[in-house]
Amino acid sequence: MKCIPVIGLNVESADLQTLIVGSENAYADQISAAAERIFIERRERPVVLISGPSGSGKTTTAGRIARLLRDNGCGAHSISMDNYFLPLTEEEKRLGELGQFDFESPKRLDTELLKDHLKKLSRCEEIEIPSFDFAAQKRKPGMPLRREPGDIVIMEGIHALNPEVTGHSDDYTNRVYVSVRTRLDHDGELLHPSKIRLMRRLIRDKLYRGRSIVDTMEFFKSVERGENLYIMPYKKRASFDIDTFIAYEPMVYRDILLSDLEEVSRSYAGYAEYADIERFLRALKPISAEYVPENSLVREFIG
Repeated sequence: MKCIPVIGLNVESADLQTLIVGSENAYADQISAAAERIFIERRERPVVLISGPSGSGKTTTAGRIARLLRDNGCGAHSISMDNYFLPLTEEEKRLGELGQFDFESPKRLDTELLKDHLKKLSRCEEIEIPSFDFAAQKRKPGMPLRREPGDIVIMEGIHALNPEVTGHSDDYTNRVYVSVRTRLDHDGELLHPSKIRLMRRLIRDKLYRGRSIVDTMEFFKSVERGENLYIMPYKKRASFDIDTFIAYEPMVYRDILLSDLEEVSRSYAGYAEYADIERFLRALKPISAEYVPENSLVREFIG
């Protein structure tokens, strides 16, 4: 069993630049190791499947791997599995409004088309990647893609390691599981890694999706249910396991979230389940977002 490292929160005396550089390098080293093996095996395994729960940093990880491959002269193409969503029926929309529809289910994907495209990509056959308009809940015209021999195609999505979604693709894929694996420790109290991912979601939803703190917390319950049903059972199928925790990131999140958490603590009945986030953030020394490198995974959430 992998030992989960514990990061203490007493960073008052730590040199800020050393902390930031060391944190970023720890993540970058994992990306480099995965990209190196993917590059070596590019002829036999030309497709890379990246999975992980919500807020795990799949998009940044896919982009970083792609850039390293290109730097080594390997063509790399990234595709989001979100493009393969099926439009909701009127009945599904109705159930969704009632909170009775499973938005995390792999049945939301056009799995037959996805399986067909993965096979064709492995054979260097041309496909047309669909495009999905979530606001209108319909597909839009896609774009063609043909993988050249020696190129890599990276497919990222929460269901990327589920063989019922990707078919019998193990012979020609490398598979990557990304998530936060590090627990924070403050005076013997441990903060579960899922709470770091929730912080990321709270910030992204607040800044860019117009969703309130309470709405995100409520929605996260169904997200976690979906993770336990549809993601966790398949993470052992991964060729690589990447911990996307950036050691200084909670310090950046402190001033973005703390006042909002204090406000909802007075009115949200379910707040006790998330009160530990406030306790941990309050114990931290804040870091301004201006110190976050432009290529940091943290930028996926704070912009």
